[in-house]
Formats: sequence, C-alpha cells, structure tokens
Amino acid sequence: MEKQKVVRELKPSLKTIHLWGIAVGLVISGEYFGWSYGWASAGTLGFLVTSLLIAAMYTTFIFSYTELTTSIPHAGGPFAYARRAFGPTGGFIAGAATLIEFVFAPPAIALAIGAYLGVQYPGLDPKIAAVGAYIVFMALNILGVQLAANFELFVTVLAIGELLVFMGVVSPGFSISNFTANGWAGGDVLNHTAILGILGAIPFAIWFFLAIEGAAMAAEEAEDPRRTIPKAYIGGILTLTVLAIGVMIFAGGVGDWRKLANLNDPLPQAMKIVVGNNSSWMHMLVWIGLFGLIASFHGIIMGYSRQIFALARAGYMPGVLARVHPRFKTPHLAIILGGIIGITAIFSDELVTFGGQTLTANIITMSVFGALVMYIMSMLSLFRLRRREPKLERPFRAPIYPLFPLIALVIAAVSLVTMAWLNPLVFAVFVVAMAAGYGYFLSTKHLRDAAPEDEMLEGTGSLEEVTLQTSLVSTDD
Repeated sequence: MEKQKVVRELKPSLKTIHLWGIAVGLVISGEYFGWSYGWASAGTLGFLVTSLLIAAMYTTFIFSYTELTTSIPHAGGPFAYARRAFGPTGGFIAGAATLIEFVFAPPAIALAIGAYLGVQYPGLDPKIAAVGAYIVFMALNILGVQLAANFELFVTVLAIGELLVFMGVVSPGFSISNFTANGWAGGDVLNHTAILGILGAIPFAIWFFLAIEGAAMAAEEAEDPRRTIPKAYIGGILTLTVLAIGVMIFAGGVGDWRKLANLNDPLPQAMKIVVGNNSSWMHMLVWIGLFGLIASFHGIIMGYSRQIFALARAGYMPGVLARVHPRFKTPHLAIILGGIIGITAIFSDELVTFGGQTLTANIITMSVFGALVMYIMSMLSLFRLRRREPKLERPFRAPIYPLFPLIALVIAAVSLVTMAWLNPLVFAVFVVAMAAGYGYFLSTKHLRDAAPEDEMLEGTGSLEEVTLQTSLVSTDD
C-alpha cells in the first residue's frame, strides 16, 4: 500500500519585502537589549571584538544557509535540512536545538517589553506585562500569516527608524573617549581577564543576530522561495550588521557605559544621559522602541510555531500539534504550546536564575546554545548534501564554497565549546533538555513510521513537484 503524501496546508503568500521584514524583525530586539550584558563581561572594546567575530560568523552562515533554504523550502527549516542529510536522528538534533532556541528567546524579549513599559509605568510588574504580550501576539499569529507578516513588516520599519533616531539624538553627547574608557576587562587586551571576558561575551554578541535564520521557516508560505529568500536574507544581514555596530558604539560613547551594563533597557538609559528624564525624545524612544521588541517577539512566535508544526507533521512530536486552523490556515495549537512554555519560564526564577547570572541572561544563554547546535548541524548538512545529492537543484549556491560554510562551522563550534566551559550550569540544563527529547524520540518511532511521506525530507521528489503541490493548495484556498 502506497504511503500517504504530505499535503502542504500553509498558504504561500509572502513576498520578498515580507521575508526581509521577518528576517530583520526576528532579530531587531537584539539591538534594543541583551547585548549590554556583553559589556559587563568584556568591556566596550572587548565586546566590539566579540561582535565583529560573530558578525563574520553570521555573514558567512547566512550566505551558506540560503543555499539550503532555497533548495529545500520547508517549514521545518534546519530540521528539514538535517533530516534529509543525516536521517531521522540528524533531524531530531537540529529540530530539538532549533526548538530550544526559538522557545527560549521569546521569554527574554517579553521581560524586556515589561522593562521598557516599566520606564513609563514604574508600578507595572514586568512579568504581568510579559504575559499580556504573549496573549496578544499569539492571537495575532493565529489570525493569519498575511496579517502577521504585514504587521511584522510595519513594526520592523518603525523599529529601524527608531534606532536611527536614537543614534542621531545621542550623537551630540558622543565621545570616543567615553567608549574606550575601561574598554577592556581587567585593564588591557593582553591580560587573562580580558581574553576570558571576550569569550564570555559570545552569547550576547550572538543576541545581536540570533534567529535571523527563522525566516527559513516561512519558506512554505513564500511566493517563489528560490528568488525571494536570497534577497531577503542578504538584505537582512546587511541591515542588522550596520544597526548592531552603530547602536553599540553610540550607546557606549554618551557617558559611563558601566551604568548601562546588565540593564534590560540600555537605550532609554543612554538617551536619558544626553537629553534628561523628561525629554520628549526619551519618551518617544520608549514607546517606539517597544516596536523593536514586539517585532522580534511576534516574529519568533511565528518561527517556533512552524518548527513545532513541521516536527509534529513528520512524527517527531504529537500529531495533534500539526493541525492547521480550518479558517486561518495557521498552526494554532503549536502557537499556544510555545506560549505556555515561555510563560512558565518567565515565572520560574528559582529554576532559571543561577550561576551568578540574571534571569534574562540565563534565558539568552540557553537560547544561544540551541542556536549554535543548529548552526553546526546546518553547515554539516550543507557539506553532506553537496556530496550526497550533487544534482539537487540549488537556485542559490553558497559563495566561495567551501570556505564560507567552513568559517561559519568553525566559529560556531568554537563558540559552543567556549560557552559550555564558561556556563556549565546552563549547558547542563541544555544537555538534559536534549537528552529528554532524545528519549521521547527513541520511544516514538511508530509516529514517524505513520507520518505522511514528505518529498523534501526524503529526497524522493523534485523541487518542482513540491512547488506545484503547494501552488495547488493555494489555488484551492
């Protein structure tokens, strides 16, 4: 009896501009908060070194990752690439790591939303505000991908504009001497403390770019993914690199940067140094700055829901999570599950706050562990598929192959080992989570055996056949 084939129910309606908005929007909250913890570890100059190194990793990674995304435009993103390259176990490793990255990033962002609102409303509990954000944006994601993508594009453009305004407003108070003062942990670059600080700042430099790869999870909902995805990714990484370096330098040069380290709202506090507490510029930054956090929060909800959906559809999670809302054509149960996990993390201070780090810092570190494992698996999948499937249609090929994917792979691997050494408790939690997932994976082979056949995962069908199926679903809708 022939096995049933996957029916792609996600509606393809996203254009290049939407995908660019998702790619940038997923990440842009990293320019508003989180990165300042890197100053606490490495100093301004040390963190600049870390950030440039990580920017090199992401640039080479995105140019390489785009080959996978355009060759295999699947909602599972990294899970699909590793599944096709290394089989079910490879798919599990990449899928579970991606899920940890995307499920643990939103609670950190939600807490930052609460911190930003706290500037305007000092009596507001940040955790209550964070839960409210979850409820609102889970609902928006359930209402439809076109509505969600248009909203994402709108708030992303506003957030970019606000970062440019921030740099312009604080520029009169900028001094390079402020930025370089105490710029190295321990006093100078050659000491042991400075080197450890640079290494310890890796997760916070990654936070500048974390989750840009999530746009790949909208590939099944993209119009002509072979053409639109490369444009969106290349434009996205260039946009984010310029903004990250600009924001970090301008914020660090307005006064004593040490007062901004370990804060969830470094930009309003930096602007306050220049324009004062009651300036209309400062209040505008708080309100419009929320759009940057909202863009990432909203976009990552979209990303984690597609990952859960794809894993469930392939038999890696309970099949009920692959259900699509009959009216809105969105994976509503997957959206809700990720929200429940995120809200639980927000209220688990005693579990998440340890090792001398804040709740937000530990959540960021946990998310980064997932990201680094996924990056490593994705680059290994690229090398493997180049060898195993030389005839696979590749609308976009990684430039300067194999150098670009090799650079991304090496930096990601070194970063993972370094972070595990410097954050042993968070790494232990990550390992336990992956091990628990693997136990579930081993005990549920029957779910994968019963799952519909997916040409993109198995490599049994051509890209043209899959694209035709997707377009037929769109026409029927």
